[in-house]
Parts: sequence; structure tokens; C-alpha cells
Amino acid sequence: MTPAKKAVLDAASTEDIDTAPLSQMGALALQAPEPPKEGDIVEGPVIALDRARVYIDLPPFGTGIIYGREYMNAREVIKRTNPGDVIAAKVISVTSKEGYIELSLKEARQAIIWAQAEEALKDKRQFEVAVKEANKGGLIMEWQGIAGFLPASQLKAEHYPRVMDGDKDKILDELRKLVGEKLMVSIISATPKEGKLIFSEKGADDKEKKELIANYQVGDVVSGTVTGMVDFGVFVKLEEGLEGLVHISEIDWGLVDDPRHFFKVGDTVKVKIIDIKEGKISLSAKQLKENPWTTATGKYNKGDKVEGVIIKFNKHGALASIEEGIAGLVHVSEFGTEDKLRSSLELGKRYPFTISLFEPKDMRMALAYGGEKK
Repeated sequence: MTPAKKAVLDAASTEDIDTAPLSQMGALALQAPEPPKEGDIVEGPVIALDRARVYIDLPPFGTGIIYGREYMNAREVIKRTNPGDVIAAKVISVTSKEGYIELSLKEARQAIIWAQAEEALKDKRQFEVAVKEANKGGLIMEWQGIAGFLPASQLKAEHYPRVMDGDKDKILDELRKLVGEKLMVSIISATPKEGKLIFSEKGADDKEKKELIANYQVGDVVSGTVTGMVDFGVFVKLEEGLEGLVHISEIDWGLVDDPRHFFKVGDTVKVKIIDIKEGKISLSAKQLKENPWTTATGKYNKGDKVEGVIIKFNKHGALASIEEGIAGLVHVSEFGTEDKLRSSLELGKRYPFTISLFEPKDMRMALAYGGEKK
């Protein structure tokens, strides 16, 4: 509350004053505009442009001025400004030595744009923005003169950099292909104080995508086209505008190190929908095949002598494939150290083992080493 308003209210509470004229004075005072303060956005007509200065009429509080560094920062806009034009500016000082209210045109524009960004975030507004640059984490975009960032994780499936080994240089090469393209995005974070503006391409077509997803249910078996492969799985297009992911663990019952050994881009595949959550469809290829562990129940028992081919080493030991889709762990403790295990067992070689643990329901098998390679 301004001192003037406070004085009017205090006077209005005094009983020994003529209240009739006071009521009129009080109403006028309460209706009077607040004087501008630092940080406020004010608006007024340009009354003069002279010697690298712009004067703006701000009745009833006086005259605003844009000069010095603020003039230089906004000179391109000022070149197109004429007396009589109404412009908005930000108050940076109300105590000018010359009695003017110091203003900034550039800061006003920035403040207005950030306010618009916060409104766009709140309203989940979507707009088309051009990609200016790319880095290993995502894309640099410019919206109304403010630089923003679109993380790679916020790209739609068709624009996501599908690099098998996660090589950052290869990811950057893929992201650079989007430079110059216009993407439909929304703002997911706007922090004016830190100058951070974050975009997302996801959600820009949520309504349409939800309508498409509504046609599918968990358990459906569908056909699709392989559109891309990454180290964690395979993307399959179910129809235009809708993709699902076959995670690497759902490609086959056996060990899958590289999805490219099972699929290639352009393949038509049958998959089963195993989950629909938060606009994402999870698919499985292996669930359309018989689970070999089901039939293994009647074929193997603890204590059986078997042969297996070493297919992988991990921190626990070595995996040996007994048959397609059935593998057991040869624990490193059998050899004492990892070096001894690796010197005794070779990838791709067949060895005799004894089944020391067999739990087909949990798809678990442990093997005891029993001799020389074959």
C-alpha cells in the first residue's frame, strides 16, 4: 500500500473530520495508479528520439528514458521506432539524476517472452520450432529469440538416435541430421532466473496417439515393420504414427547380445503386446514362441550329465548353452578366480557339465564343470 493510500485510510477512520468530502478524496486516492518500481513493465508513447536517447511519456509519474547501454542493446528495435509509437519497457531505476525513470527495452522483451513461455508451459501449448544446433545430449532450438534445449530423451521415436552401441559420436551424427528441421514441440520447463528453457517433442501428438493406442489391448498379436534398432531393443511400427518397442529381453528365449542377429530394418514381424503404459507400447517376439524351459522340465534333472557351449562371460562366471534357449551358469567359484575360469573355458567351445541346480519355473540352471573341451 502506498503512503498516500494509507493516509487516506487513516484519515477515514478519524471521526471528527467531515466525512463527505473525505469520501470523494479517498475514492480518488484509492483509484490512483501505483507509481512504477524497479522490475515493473510499463507502457507509454514515444515522445522524442534524440542523441541516442528515447523518451517515453509515463503519465502521471513523469518521463521514461532509454539511453546508454540499454539504448545500444535495443538499437535495432529503436531504428524502427517513431514518435507516437507505444512501446513496453522494464523499469531499471526510478532514481535517475536527471529525474527520469530509466527503462530497458531489451529486458522488457525478455520478461514478456518468459511470461509467454510460462503460460505456454501451463497451457501445454504446442508450436513449430527450428533446430539450430546439435550436441551429444540433444538439440539446441530458438524460440522468440531465447535459446532452449530439447534432450534426446524427449524426441519422438522416429527422431530418436538409434545407435546400437550407444557411441556418443554416432549419436551426435544422427542428431545433426535434424539441424534445420522444424519440430512440433511443447515447453516442459521454463526457469527465467537461470535462463533455462526445455522442450519436448513427446506429447506434441498425444491426442492422436491416444486415439490410435485405444485400438489395441494387452495380449493382442499384431504385425508391424521394424523401423530401427538400438542396444536395448527393436522399434516396430504398428501403423502410421504408432510404434512399440521389443526390449532386448523380449526378443528371444535364448541369450540376445545384438538385436541385429534377429532382425533388420524393414522386416515385417509378428509381435505380442505385453504392456501399454503412459503412451508406450511394449512388445514381445519371444512370447509367440514356445518357452523351452517348459519342455525342459521333463528332459533334465539335478545331477544329470550334460554338454554345453560357452556363449558368454559375466561377473558371476560363464554361461553355457545346453540347447536352444536353455543356458546354465558355471560359477567363477569353481575355478577360484576369473582368470582361471577364462583360461579353462573358451567361448564357442563345448564342455561336459553336471547340473547342480535346476529350477525351470524360474528359468535357472547352475552347472558344475566336469572335464576337457570337445
